[in-house]
Amino acid sequence: MKALFFAGLLTLAVLPMCKPDAAKNTTATTGESPASPAAVQAQLTILRDSADATWQRMTASDDKTLGNLRELLQDLSKYPGANQPQLTALRGTRARIQQQRYTRETMASSALIDRYDTAQDSLLKAVYAVAAPGGNAPSQGVRDRVEAVQAADANVVIYRSHYDKAAKAYNAYLQVHGEALTSMGGQYAKLRPLPLFEISQ
Repeated sequence: MKALFFAGLLTLAVLPMCKPDAAKNTTATTGESPASPAAVQAQLTILRDSADATWQRMTASDDKTLGNLRELLQDLSKYPGANQPQLTALRGTRARIQQQRYTRETMASSALIDRYDTAQDSLLKAVYAVAAPGGNAPSQGVRDRVEAVQAADANVVIYRSHYDKAAKAYNAYLQVHGEALTSMGGQYAKLRPLPLFEISQ
């Protein structure tokens, strides 16, 4: 899984998480007890919004990887002597991979994430071998497109670490205030921890 290949990024590239701090400020300025229903609901919403925002940034980065990949394959098909059947096959693989991506409901299965990462990594290697064999692209435009794909792909790993941090904060809050949430009933009593990209040791 990409999270394993880039484990060092988890500690080196963590963006400031402003919203959880805002939760502390909300409690301080309102004067409410941290355990009061209103305070619990407000802080829980802030933490969930933070996790949602990091998830959206991550998927947007992955979408950018796949979008740049599609454009790169289109560019390569315009060159004289291009292996059109090979490029067609790579375009088909790219489309299937995008349809098979995990969701927030299915990502609890680490095997599904591993399959997606393995399939995408294999596709990227195959495309790089065609677009820039031996590191030599046929044009500056193709080289720029390859670098754009690589940059977006690297950002996905970073955004996964951001999501894990936000999800852990949300999950920790659920655990600490579990009794209060249960007593509120309704949707609050049904809340469950968010799945993570990390593999349990």
